[in-house]
Amino acid sequence: MNDEYYVKLALSLARKGRGFVSPNPMVGAVIVKNGRIISRGFHQRFGGDHAEINAIRSAAGKVAGSTLYVTLEPCCHEGKTPPCTDSIIKHKIARVVIGTIDSNPLVSCQSINYLQSCGIEVKTGILENECRKLNEIFFHFMETGMPFVTIKYAQTLDGRIATATGDSQWISSEASLKFAHSLRAQHDAILVGAGTVIKDNPELTVRLVRGRNPLRVVVDSELNISRQAKIFQNISSTPTLIATIKTAADPRFQRLADSGAEIITIKADKKGNVDLKKLFKVLAARKISSILIEGGAGVITSVIKNNLANRLVTIIAPKIIGSGIEAVGDLNIRNLGSAKILTVQKVLRRGVDIIIDSRLI
Repeated sequence: MNDEYYVKLALSLARKGRGFVSPNPMVGAVIVKNGRIISRGFHQRFGGDHAEINAIRSAAGKVAGSTLYVTLEPCCHEGKTPPCTDSIIKHKIARVVIGTIDSNPLVSCQSINYLQSCGIEVKTGILENECRKLNEIFFHFMETGMPFVTIKYAQTLDGRIATATGDSQWISSEASLKFAHSLRAQHDAILVGAGTVIKDNPELTVRLVRGRNPLRVVVDSELNISRQAKIFQNISSTPTLIATIKTAADPRFQRLADSGAEIITIKADKKGNVDLKKLFKVLAARKISSILIEGGAGVITSVIKNNLANRLVTIIAPKIIGSGIEAVGDLNIRNLGSAKILTVQKVLRRGVDIIIDSRLI
């Protein structure tokens, strides 16, 4: 077996942590000794032991003289857990093969240099593209300081997210709804505009799959949403944040604050709405590394227009309704040369629907 084989196996282990480890990266580890796999491990939950430690502890026999395959450079700093490099050295692992270097400035290449200084052979860059792609959210957050932003919406074949009267439940199939809930579990926050809360009254939680509920963020410039909305009914178990341009002096501010939600004031943009870029910076400062935007059309249009989106997930249902509401409004694009360009990563089938998963360039 070659190095790529074992790193590929470690990648499959790392994926098991999806939806449970953020804002940490997903990491998998395999330990091989005398040509035989003696242990496997992955990072299972945020705050828990890292993949390397789980692999070392579950090894069948001593790991001294073995090779550790890991998808991401091991940590060398004290965080919620001790440095993984110390355990690697302590247990006399002879060789470490790393998928990709960690962009975290507390780690980046420092672990590699430290292990090498202790006489451990280190090899890097094995299936590097695959390892980076697995943790695109983590790398984006570390390298830009901004959350990775995913836009998700369901539309009819003729490009409508609702009828002319605003009816939108349900455009997509049950299978697509389950897929949408898995997306929620993979993000630190889920964001919608006040209009979506008023019209659709969503719960914005993870229910159809296993996973953590993301932070609920509602952009409500004028504080118009009702205290009776579903998002306020289980607020003790699911943190909720309302972003507005209003200050604490406004009576509507205190009315919503009394619900248990956190209300924050964000400066207005040129149109008098919450400045989304400023909001995203505030969320980034709170270690929110990823945001899933589920509507409405005004928020989606603003995010795309201001180049704040990284990923676009479009669920297309085989339905036609004619005149209705479109997901993306006017972007002030007057010629095709100025069109927003996307690269399609995957095309999936869920029930009767087609899902296009793309990245904005």
